[in-house]
Amino acid sequence: MDQGFIRAAAATPKIRVADPEYNAAQVQKLMEEAAGRGAKIAVFPELCLTGYTCGDLFLQSLLTDRAKEALERLVQNTAELDLLAFIGLPWEYNGKLYNAAAAVCGGRLLGLVTKTFLPNYSEFYEARHFTPGPATCVKAPWQGGQVPMGSHLLFACDTVPGLVLAAELCEDVWAPCPPSISHALAGAVVVVNCSASDETVGKDAYRRQLIAGQSARLVCGYVYANAGEGESTQDLVFGGHNLIAENGTLLAEARRCADGILCADLDLDRLAAERRRMNTFASGNGKETESYTTVSFSLKREPLDLERFIDPMPFVPHDQEARSQRCEEILSIQSLGLKKRLEHTGTSHAVVGISGGLDSTLALLVTARAFDMLGLPKSQIRAVTMPCFGTTDRTYQNACKMAVCLGASLQEVDIRESVLRHFADIGHDPECRDVTYENSQARERTQVLMDIANQTGGLVIGTGDMSELALGWATYNGDHMSMYGVNASVPKTLVRHLVRWCADTCGQEELRQVLLDVLDTPVSPELLPPEEGKIAQKTEDLVGPYELHDFFLYYLLRFGFRPARVYRLACQAFRDRYDRETIQKWLKTFYRRFFSQQFKRSCLPDGPKVGSVAVSPRGDLRMPSDACGRLWMEEAEHLEEQEGTER
Repeated sequence: MDQGFIRAAAATPKIRVADPEYNAAQVQKLMEEAAGRGAKIAVFPELCLTGYTCGDLFLQSLLTDRAKEALERLVQNTAELDLLAFIGLPWEYNGKLYNAAAAVCGGRLLGLVTKTFLPNYSEFYEARHFTPGPATCVKAPWQGGQVPMGSHLLFACDTVPGLVLAAELCEDVWAPCPPSISHALAGAVVVVNCSASDETVGKDAYRRQLIAGQSARLVCGYVYANAGEGESTQDLVFGGHNLIAENGTLLAEARRCADGILCADLDLDRLAAERRRMNTFASGNGKETESYTTVSFSLKREPLDLERFIDPMPFVPHDQEARSQRCEEILSIQSLGLKKRLEHTGTSHAVVGISGGLDSTLALLVTARAFDMLGLPKSQIRAVTMPCFGTTDRTYQNACKMAVCLGASLQEVDIRESVLRHFADIGHDPECRDVTYENSQARERTQVLMDIANQTGGLVIGTGDMSELALGWATYNGDHMSMYGVNASVPKTLVRHLVRWCADTCGQEELRQVLLDVLDTPVSPELLPPEEGKIAQKTEDLVGPYELHDFFLYYLLRFGFRPARVYRLACQAFRDRYDRETIQKWLKTFYRRFFSQQFKRSCLPDGPKVGSVAVSPRGDLRMPSDACGRLWMEEAEHLEEQEGTER
């Protein structure tokens, strides 16, 4: 367990049917291997100590007695392993035979989880040999004492906060109302499944969807261990198709017909954050927990070198097909939002300030798409370029070409003289290139756009994106303000891909070339004079790389993670791009700006939400403008100390 991460293993031993002693030795080897790989949870297949395919041999007491003896040896051997294992075996109680999973840890048998739903159709005949588990927990005899037995068992780790497990067996998860539903509602965060699911054509795809879907529905980690080689092939083949999923995401999948261990790192903090956020997920309430017996166990908390992939671009799908679908969907949401606003206001004109940069380019593309939806002529889009002290020929030409290619009406308003006149009015030296020098330009541009909108009876379309809003990288009542902000919930890392997708699908070569050049242009507000004709003011040199800030923003707002954890994840995700000192530097910048700039987000114009993270004060981020950020800044200043403490 390390900062909320814990490694789980799904293990498939190569067994011999009806040979518990041999099978226990194979289980022991895999338990030792799992522990050696840093796993704290190991899940084995259903009835693996005997084999699932024993048939009527299950009615032989010699087999079941030897299975129990094999379990006794395994329990003793776990005294030396820092591991919680779930092992399948037949178990006799009060003259009936049960299909059970033994939970074993630290030299103790913690409990016996019984199977609820016994399949007795097609190739399955379990009701011939087994009895469904008791509805409430009973006490089964064990080595002169008793252990809890039943389906309603929770296993809570007293040394690892948030680690609560429950188990179900194979068919249980295929049933209409799986036991794992009540397990999760009673507080289980990790569900394990000891399974023996045979292979038929196409069944692996269904199994994959089933396990991933169940983990999403229950907001849990799900570890599925399936039977494999060694089971009888008289009528069936078992492929050892092991799966580990977390909240709908498949973390790891075993190649079929390959026995051994599958490992993945579960993120308990992420699951806890998601359940906390979803007020419809009513876990841990009295009614659900009344029928459960909770058994405590202990594990050591040790550093873990993560094997889990941490996506450096959480807002951007890596798969090209998925990314294309995401781009189409987001552009549709943006355009539909603007379409509704134009319809509601009875407005058939729009005004967009274009700079030749990424954000204004996306806003103009969205506006053109909305006009197409409404059947309005795009000539009624007023694309306004407003050159001033920092405008370069490259961005100016791109802005003009883009407007022409899209069929918008191009209007140029040079604001140099009006800004200089403003400087004279307020007594500001034009050679003093401070925040007043920069913000005066942004506010003059906004005034021009608003006045042109009044002239045409149109709406000013906002261009600022979510990353800029998170950092407060916008002039208050300047580019911060509009009549509808179509980019308000689109992060900068995604803006680039949206523009790229438009370039690839526009079907107009001249427009494509312009968009590609926009993509190749450094991100800049262009408020300071160019140096030798080139952009002198590069945003990412000033506030830091947007890919880092988008990463920080995602984990801050989506999961509520503290700075030390965001830092740990960033170091893992960007380990080949940034050193730890650089990540810490920009993380401190992020928190400082995020807290100090909330006042700008508190009065944002309307705009459509497109993803799971947004900063609208009316929806996703209801944060006081004067909230104190001291706690976050202090932790960001002492990350190495905090990381050591958490471990």
